[in-house]
Amino acid sequence: MKNQVSSLIKKVSNLTNGDGAIASQEPFSWWGASPEKARKAMVNKPKGLIDKRTTIKDAVDKYVKDGINIAIGGFVNTRPPVALVHEIIRHGAKDLTLSFQSNSICPELLAGAMMLYPDHLSIKRVELAWWGYEVIGIAPLFRYLCANGKIQLDDYTNYGMSARFKAAAMGIEFLPVRDHGGADMELVNRGVMVESPFSGKNCYLVPACYPDLGLLNVTAADMHGNCRIFGAHCTCPEIAMAAVNTIVTTEQIITNENIRTYPNLTEIPYTAVDAVIEQRYASYPGACYGFYWFDMEHILMFRSASDEFRKTGKMDALKKYYDEYIFGCETFDDFLGKLPYKTLKKIKDLDGGQPVILA
Repeated sequence: MKNQVSSLIKKVSNLTNGDGAIASQEPFSWWGASPEKARKAMVNKPKGLIDKRTTIKDAVDKYVKDGINIAIGGFVNTRPPVALVHEIIRHGAKDLTLSFQSNSICPELLAGAMMLYPDHLSIKRVELAWWGYEVIGIAPLFRYLCANGKIQLDDYTNYGMSARFKAAAMGIEFLPVRDHGGADMELVNRGVMVESPFSGKNCYLVPACYPDLGLLNVTAADMHGNCRIFGAHCTCPEIAMAAVNTIVTTEQIITNENIRTYPNLTEIPYTAVDAVIEQRYASYPGACYGFYWFDMEHILMFRSASDEFRKTGKMDALKKYYDEYIFGCETFDDFLGKLPYKTLKKIKDLDGGQPVILA
């Protein structure tokens, strides 16, 4: 009976459109690469130890295209790939799908660019678990997009999105999960309730998430793309293995000899990585374990400008932020150069020198 009711709900509810209306039941479509396309891309990638070092601009120019699904690594304020997002905003892209577990500043930066310059950058839909600032509060621009029906949402739990990336990393189409079922979560995503062939009990299946492009910042990597992550992994290894292409910024490039010294510390293998860029403070104003803590003051400044726009429609403060910190900078180092030394020293001290192994 439960399965019949759930199936009926699925047929009449499915997803909501961008305007909040009920969408009609349609055949499942992948919001990004299909499993076959992603698998073929992974198999055909070169397996030799080639030098994948490049610049952020060149990597974004090569891999960011209109209409692609971009997976954002990190977790809320932990290791968000901010440097890459800055360059994507300068580069521009239309009708993007964003996929992430939980994030804050990165999707908000993209949303702000969409509000200011919709003909330059736009977000079509988002598949996620959560979009906000944790202790700092709700993300104003996400709230604005939802309230005004400007994006389509596919909403999962944190575990659900992790399972979706894990399924894609495994090369399969779905994974069964214990959550989602028997609650409103069934009504807000594209998962399906089925009957277990083994026990006959209800079992919820979440579809795999195969992004066209993964964006990650890691603790350390060699020039081939072997990556170390200290602190929480934040589903970054799964995103790298799931994505058709993956761009990695790293706080420090280390030698392949160092990688081989502790092979068990390699969380992302070089075969999953297409471009590597050494970029210090690449997650600022977010945090990177072992290097720096997040900058509460800078996040609050950006959030304040975003909230002013949400409440009043005035774009002055938001435009000023983008003009000064993104469009007024050619590189992320230029952005960092606008920050006082005492700010960088403060967030480095707040990290407290958490232990990482680089050699």
